[in-house]
Amino acid sequence: MKKIALVIGLASLILVTGLILNSNFSLAAKSSCATIQSGQLYTSDGRVITPGYDIWGYNYQANMFNGGYCDAYRNDAWCQPYKDVNLIMKWNDAWLSNKDCDGDGLLDRHYGYPSYIGSGAWLTNHQSGTYEMDGKQCDWNYFVKIIAAPADATKTGGIWYAADGTEIGADIWGEFATIQSVNNDPCAGFNGIEYLSPVGPGLGKW
Repeated sequence: MKKIALVIGLASLILVTGLILNSNFSLAAKSSCATIQSGQLYTSDGRVITPGYDIWGYNYQANMFNGGYCDAYRNDAWCQPYKDVNLIMKWNDAWLSNKDCDGDGLLDRHYGYPSYIGSGAWLTNHQSGTYEMDGKQCDWNYFVKIIAAPADATKTGGIWYAADGTEIGADIWGEFATIQSVNNDPCAGFNGIEYLSPVGPGLGKW
C-alpha cells in the first residue's frame, strides 16, 4: 500500500500543479483579471492553458485534477513506482485560482495574502489503486482534506490550534493542517476514518 509515500510526495505538488510561484507577488488589486479563456495564461512548461482537461489531467478552469499520480508530476522519473495509482484532486481559488489578477501571467495563489496562512485555501486528495498480497488482489483508497491554517491559529508540537485552543489538525507543509483523512485498505487492516478534526471536516469554515 503506497499511501504514506504518496502523501509525503504531495508536499512538492504545491509547486508543480502546472504553475510556478511568482516571488514578485503583489497585493494590489487590478481592475481586471485575465482568464483562461483569454489564451494569455501559461503552464510552467510553456503551454497555453485552455478550458477543459490538459494532456496530464489538470482542469484548471474547474479547479481539479483527474489522472495518474505520475501525471501530476509530468511523468517524472522518480514517481514511476506509483504510476499505477489513480489521483483526484480538487481545490478552491485561494489554493489555485483560474484567473490571473496580479498581472504575472500565471494563475493566482492565495491572492490578496502574502502566504497561504489565513487565505482560506483548501485541497482534497483522493488516491486509489491495487496491489497483490498472498496471491490476492487488494484494493485500497485514501482520502484527505487539507486547509490553510487560519491567521489567528498557532502551531504547537506539530499540531495547529484555533484561537480558542481547539485542535484543528496536524501540520503539513508548514502552512496547512490536515482536518480529515480516510484510509480504506482491507488487506492491511485499515477501514474508515483515520483522523477527524475536533472542529469538524467542513472546508468552508476556514
